[in-house]
Amino acid sequence: MTSATTVRAVLAAAVLLVSVFITLTMSPRLGLDLQGGTRMVLQAEDSATVEANRETTDRTLEVLRQRIDSLGVAEPVLTRSGEDRIIVELPDVQDPRQAAAVIGRTAQLSFHAVQGATPPGTEPESKPESETGSGRLTLPDEQGAQLDLGPARLSGAGVKDATASFEAQQAAGWTVKLDFHKDAGKDWTRLTGEAACHPAGDERRRVAIVLDEKVISSPQVDPSVGCQAGLPSGGTQITGSFSAKEARDLALLIKGGALPVPVEIVEQRTVGPTLGAAAIDASAQAALIGAAATALFITFVYRLFGALAAVALAAYGVISYAALVGLGVTLTLPGLAGFVLAIGMAVDANVLVFERAREECQDRPTRSLRSALTTGFQKAFSAVADSNITTLLAAGLLFFLGSGPVKGFGVTLAIGVVASMFSALVIARALTEIAAGSRFVSDYRGVNGIARPGTVRTWLTRKDPQLFRKPVRWLVVSAALVAVAVAGIVVRGIDLGVEFTGGRLVEYSTSRSVDVETARSTLADAGFGDAEVTTAGDGDISVRTGKLDNDGEHALREALATEGGETTKVRDELIGPSLGDELRRNALIALGVAVFVQLAYLAMRFRWTFAVASVVGMVHDVVIVVGAFAWLGRPVDGIFLAALLTVIGYSVNDSVVVFDRVRELWAGNRKTPLATIARRAVLQTVPRTVNTGMGALFILVALAVLGGDSLADFALALLIGIVVGTWSSVFTAVPGALVLERRTGAPPPVPEKASRRARAPRRDPLDNGARV
Repeated sequence: MTSATTVRAVLAAAVLLVSVFITLTMSPRLGLDLQGGTRMVLQAEDSATVEANRETTDRTLEVLRQRIDSLGVAEPVLTRSGEDRIIVELPDVQDPRQAAAVIGRTAQLSFHAVQGATPPGTEPESKPESETGSGRLTLPDEQGAQLDLGPARLSGAGVKDATASFEAQQAAGWTVKLDFHKDAGKDWTRLTGEAACHPAGDERRRVAIVLDEKVISSPQVDPSVGCQAGLPSGGTQITGSFSAKEARDLALLIKGGALPVPVEIVEQRTVGPTLGAAAIDASAQAALIGAAATALFITFVYRLFGALAAVALAAYGVISYAALVGLGVTLTLPGLAGFVLAIGMAVDANVLVFERAREECQDRPTRSLRSALTTGFQKAFSAVADSNITTLLAAGLLFFLGSGPVKGFGVTLAIGVVASMFSALVIARALTEIAAGSRFVSDYRGVNGIARPGTVRTWLTRKDPQLFRKPVRWLVVSAALVAVAVAGIVVRGIDLGVEFTGGRLVEYSTSRSVDVETARSTLADAGFGDAEVTTAGDGDISVRTGKLDNDGEHALREALATEGGETTKVRDELIGPSLGDELRRNALIALGVAVFVQLAYLAMRFRWTFAVASVVGMVHDVVIVVGAFAWLGRPVDGIFLAALLTVIGYSVNDSVVVFDRVRELWAGNRKTPLATIARRAVLQTVPRTVNTGMGALFILVALAVLGGDSLADFALALLIGIVVGTWSSVFTAVPGALVLERRTGAPPPVPEKASRRARAPRRDPLDNGARV
């Protein structure tokens, strides 16, 4: 065993030990879509006097934090997003009405002198809730009497603290104690001093506390307070036969009521805990089944070395999971799907190496197994690096241009790519090099799995199909597939999800079975005639509407309960129209940036003709996946966008492997026609493409069958993308490059480092030549 192999083995063992320790001692941080709860996105808006910027949004966030802390929510998360948005995550909060009633208050808190009152049931001189001259208001008090209020004398920004307490000694019951800042305390003393100049029982002796154009309290100044004396800042108490809850809510509203700027709820998502638990169980089953099938497949194809790659695959799972937990990454539903998907794609580097080693054994049957394996790692490195970099670019775009859970998918995918390269280039290499040093493994070709060419390679060598005599024919077939996809988009249209159109999508589980027609007529009778009613997984009812507030959703659920019995909300998504427009625009920007970034990278790494052909193939794949979803009537939402950007990375990944081989062969055979070079390159890389695609296929089928509606659509998009991407990498990108090369007449590439390595394998920098 060489010292380089020893170094790899020690490094692999150290990383695995740390990963196992993290896995056993730390728990993952679950997103709300997995643990259940409510997520809100608040948009700060300009007021008449204050601009919504970074500073005022930060102050608003702190006020909201005080309000939410008073709700008693366990481990709430509040973060600013951009300049003027606040993301609020409330674990285990299933009814967003309470939270929205507290954190969604948009108006300023203010204190007013009462100028007079009209008894309940009497028509006031001025309309309720309408402004009169000089900033005066007419609003109903707690009992419905109309109060004529003077201008605001004090804003909620002056409140330092408000606490609810029980006064047993004075038999006052629950009260609310107020404490003001210094200057505001003087204004409060002056306001209550003026009110105290009126007789006890006079309406003008009251002070009204107003929030959101609603009187939340209008207490009388105590008779013991003299005229112009007023109440001191720290000694003010509001009494009124409050219950404990009423006192706490009033203190909360007074203390946190002064938002620097108004806020509007532009996005709201609620997920029931049972849905999150089901998603975790389904993903775990899909991971186990898909990984087991992938391990059995590569063991069947590559025998002993395939079994060692399966061991490295298990190590990859432990390392990537430990990285997610150790870095504190929030694991979301798309992120969980990305983690499961990456297991299937993690064998790609091993397949590339093993296929290159098979070629070496086929070209030089007398060379040693260890030498062929080392050359396979060296020659496959550029393709492994380029293909993984293109996937990392897609993951980066998901993180920077996605929103919410899609960002989590990008992080998970990136971690999976890095972990897969480590498992393939360090762990799997150490294991296979140790095995290759055994005389038994080296001598018996049927055991090691790479000394024989394999079924697919043997069949291709025997048939030797002439693929690219007329490359335009393949482009015509690809164009026909695109035309069918475009026809689906035009004829059937794209079913944009609520995330891109705005509106509300709610999924309910009922104790009694309710068919769609009954649910639709029931909701229509209740005033929700425009609601779109469909079935969801396991007999649930999915309702999609336009603008619908939380009270409206509650009424909708009550109407559905008349037919379905006990009705439980499983999932709830509310997207404002402005946010929907923004997300739709960002999705198009993300796709455009993805095309440009991949084009720039491929042009830098390959010839511009190869880059353009690869990007054309990538666009071909995207259009076909979108067209397939249009024909199938499946929704296009944020998770679909994540799948689409993953398809882009996978499509370019396949093209990179083919063009990397074209570049290597052409640089070493400059007088050979490019069509011949391309045919050889495709025939040499097809076994890798088939075997890698099968690994991802097992995972995606498991996700589609076990993953529920959301993950099933995600898996379906990727399944279509992988099949179409395999086609386009061979029959769209390569013929396109051939046509461009013929038209431009560009000379063959000069021999590069890759071609020199092909003639004389580069010495392993970690290998000092020592042998045991």
